[in-house]
Amino acid sequence: MIIGLDVGGTHTDVVLVGDGGLIRHAKIPTDTSALFETVLAGLEKITENIPIGDISHAVLSTTLTTNAIVQNKLPPAGMIVSGGPGVNPEAFRTNAYYYITSGSIDHSGREIQPVDPDEIAVIAAKLKDQGIRNVGIVGKFSTRNTAHETRIAEIIAPHFDKVFPGHKISGHLNFPRRIHTTFLNASVYPLHKTFFEAVKTSLAHKGINIPIYILKGDGGTMAFAASIDFPGQTVLSGPSASVMGSLAFAPEKAETIVMDIGGTTTDMAVLIDRVPLLAPQGIEIGKYKTLIRALHSYSIGLGGDSVIRIDGKEIIIGPERNGPAMAYGGPTPTPTDALFVLGRVTGGDREKSVRGIQSIADALGLSLEQAAEAVFNQTCRQIMAAARHMIEEINRKPVYTIKELLKGHQVKPTNILVLGGPAGHFVERLADISGLPVAAVPAWSVANAVGTALSRATCEVSLFADTQKGFIMAPEESFSQPVKVNFTRQEALQIGYQLLRQKARNIGADMDSLEMEVLEELEFNMVRGFRLTGKNIRIKLQIKPGLIRNYKTITDKIAAGAAI
Repeated sequence: MIIGLDVGGTHTDVVLVGDGGLIRHAKIPTDTSALFETVLAGLEKITENIPIGDISHAVLSTTLTTNAIVQNKLPPAGMIVSGGPGVNPEAFRTNAYYYITSGSIDHSGREIQPVDPDEIAVIAAKLKDQGIRNVGIVGKFSTRNTAHETRIAEIIAPHFDKVFPGHKISGHLNFPRRIHTTFLNASVYPLHKTFFEAVKTSLAHKGINIPIYILKGDGGTMAFAASIDFPGQTVLSGPSASVMGSLAFAPEKAETIVMDIGGTTTDMAVLIDRVPLLAPQGIEIGKYKTLIRALHSYSIGLGGDSVIRIDGKEIIIGPERNGPAMAYGGPTPTPTDALFVLGRVTGGDREKSVRGIQSIADALGLSLEQAAEAVFNQTCRQIMAAARHMIEEINRKPVYTIKELLKGHQVKPTNILVLGGPAGHFVERLADISGLPVAAVPAWSVANAVGTALSRATCEVSLFADTQKGFIMAPEESFSQPVKVNFTRQEALQIGYQLLRQKARNIGADMDSLEMEVLEELEFNMVRGFRLTGKNIRIKLQIKPGLIRNYKTITDKIAAGAAI
């Protein structure tokens, strides 16, 4: 059996799945100020009277880091950035604690100007005085030579809780995106550490000693212990859980919109023949363009708990959320309250919902039921408008799935799958508005947690070889070795596969079902004076994201069971 746990902004969903399908499930209100209690409550519900020895592992997903970025509530972090020939690092400033230092390396990895230890010590002292506890370090060409980032890290490490050298976070070239990627890792670290410690403490409290994994933004998992060094990998973990929770239930030959309708947001994605789309270069979230690999998703501030506003005679839903629906003690009417009034949802205080929706009815000159229907209809219309916008945005660029580039492809959705707490209530109305077949994913209320539990481990490796200088390196893996001038791309690939297998083993991947693929394979000749002096070789490989080997046994049982 596997535990799947999805910590959302509104609820934390916990499931126990196995060959019998969905064995147990629980939905707990998320209290971000008391994560230990939230996680523990969920674990206690799904493990009661279950022999711990029968549970093989746990997989987690979270929206905590994503929400902090989107809501501009990131903890402060320091950045130390060194440039090189070309663009000024000031153009990519992340925040007020951003320091540009001397010392530089050129595109070939040759040192132009050394690091000044005294200058670094002064910067470290300033950051410490400013209360900064976590720092990112990025050199423009550190992927070609890691020495400067390594030296700066050695100087400042004793003074801070956590230091993130950029070459450890990403081995890709792209100075602006590497800065943003490293900054986000340093910024979300305290949030992820709190989540990490809450989960570890909760499991220890229950006496559960099993392997723990966390879902990444690309739909794969990594060892939970390793995630503390790469907290940025958890960004968009929540939306990727939505995709993974729908994969097994999507039509095999169709272009499917996946909608996860939650309390705070609605997250959307696209599947083409059951294969998710990918953000190939890296995700863009808030004002940050990154190198964080993730599934292509689109989120809007609209959910069951969104605030309802009246502008003249127009109903506007979201993007704000002031708490739960009035039926559950919240202060303002929400779409969930409209569903209570219409009798489609039970379990709360309907009279409070009536009072809230009545204020909407009075403002619009409608009856109570008419106002509730108008609110629900507007919620569905806004969701579909956002879905159309997402498709338009996707079709403006080349379409990538997690398997391939679809040259010249234009996405044309043929059906919609919905999941999330209130998803089942939206099926009929979304079908009317969209003109497409709409279905709810089986066990839609906890499908995110199911998708989390069934996701398999993934990772990637990037290598760079310079045969003129005689080396091959993979900065993220702390790997470097000399090569001869006749070193070939095929030899680089073999080294890459070896490193990828080792990395997969380290993150707890199923070594008997690895699906490895080449993402990038480039080779450039270096010529001086009409003479070939060497080659630059770039290789990128990955373990494909997907579902675990025996997922169909589990999902067939879930599909055959009653909806939740």
